[in-house]
Amino acid sequence: MDGKVNVINWFEISVSDIKRAKKFYETIFEIEMSEMSMLGSDMAFFPMEDGNGKVSGALVQGPMHTASDKGVLIYMNANPDLNTVLDKIEGAGGKVVMPKTEIGPDMGFMAFFIDTEANKIGLHSSK
Repeated sequence: MDGKVNVINWFEISVSDIKRAKKFYETIFEIEMSEMSMLGSDMAFFPMEDGNGKVSGALVQGPMHTASDKGVLIYMNANPDLNTVLDKIEGAGGKVVMPKTEIGPDMGFMAFFIDTEANKIGLHSSK
């Protein structure tokens, strides 16, 4: 790798109810997600900026996707302050399992939540 690409270029969050999960993520991040079906799965896409190696992903409901808090842990960008997102999680049907916690000097903050589909997700922010 030449240092100019992201190690992660796509992520998928497995869900058991695409409509419920889409509403949850649209609510906590104040975004709109587009939907489509592909290869036997229903998907809702996180918005993505064009170019610059930006990472994005989707919620996926299908036979090869099972929601679980024991799968791969991803950290979603909640800049500038993750409390803005964290404060909406329980009202949207999720559960905060680790509150905002400082990682270390100049490394920012992190938190964990369980979404409406039983996935454990991390948040990161600089403040």
